[in-house]
Amino acid sequence: MRTIAIAQKVIKELLRDKRTLALMFVAPVFIMWLMNLMFSASTTVNVKLATQDLPTSLVSRMDDLDHVSVKTYKDLDQAKEALNDEKVDAVISYKDGEYHVDYANTDASKTSVTRQVLRTSMASEGTSQLVTRVKQALPQLKLDAKSPEIKESYEYGNEDTGFFAKMIPVLIGFVVFFFVFLISGMALLKERTSGTLDRLLATPVKRSEIVYGYMISYGLIAILQTAVVVMAAIWLLDIEVVGSLLNVIIVNVVLALVALAFGILLSTLAKSEFQMMQFIPLVILPQLFFSGIIPLDSMGEWAKTIGKFLPLTYSGDAMSQIILYGRGLGDVLPNIGVLLVFLIVLTILNIVGLRRYRKV
Repeated sequence: MRTIAIAQKVIKELLRDKRTLALMFVAPVFIMWLMNLMFSASTTVNVKLATQDLPTSLVSRMDDLDHVSVKTYKDLDQAKEALNDEKVDAVISYKDGEYHVDYANTDASKTSVTRQVLRTSMASEGTSQLVTRVKQALPQLKLDAKSPEIKESYEYGNEDTGFFAKMIPVLIGFVVFFFVFLISGMALLKERTSGTLDRLLATPVKRSEIVYGYMISYGLIAILQTAVVVMAAIWLLDIEVVGSLLNVIIVNVVLALVALAFGILLSTLAKSEFQMMQFIPLVILPQLFFSGIIPLDSMGEWAKTIGKFLPLTYSGDAMSQIILYGRGLGDVLPNIGVLLVFLIVLTILNIVGLRRYRKV
């Protein structure tokens, strides 16, 4: 009963704090909306090329490509001057049987596109010349066969699905984790610095009842927040969920409870709000870098090893399995089990951590 009374007290205080409610429900949705604007923006790369003394047919092939514009210069110095004046992104010239390319290289994506345009056009030009020579040598040979038609299908998404789709499952979990962790940690710290926690600890109330009371109250808010964040993310970012939406919410709720326990633990360790703010980057940045939001394949095994000690790694894997591959709850039980282990360990540490504040 005392646990329920503490939970009711915390919920009433939360409902009166409009700024905290806005931070829990409005801020995550606002961030998701900003992400939608950022990643839905056009990523098309347009390149401007200067050519000098190139075959006319090759110039025409490059100019016919989408998002590529070509200007021919009679003098190489004029072409390079245009490059220096940032009027073109590269200068392509031909001399003594070799192609020379000078890149501005101020934008790596434009350099890559220019390299690809030149190689594709040269290959196409070479093939065209070969076919012409064969026709001249063997005029009776028919080379009008059409290229085979390619039919494409996608297990997930469609032809417009980009790299962001792989990040989405982990990113949703990160937003849930960050805001629950931040709110729970700062709220309990406020209780401590205001003296409310000291007065509560001076009563016969058990430390476990205090922890459970806070876990229940913030847990209920976290469940509601998680549902809002997940639904907003799926709607705003237009995510295709192959599996069950309920399973997505369940995984995020477990993650939110872990974040809640983590936030309460750090609030018991921090001596002031300033120190709590110093702890936040130490917890959040590793989650950001080593949990899968940034691909770990190019970082080596050490990065994957660090990721095994972070709860967001397991929620991200479970979310990816559900959203991208349509796996059921039974398939992600190992990940949920690890998250529950995190939750139990952190809850025990919270109970032990409150011992230092018990005055009697």
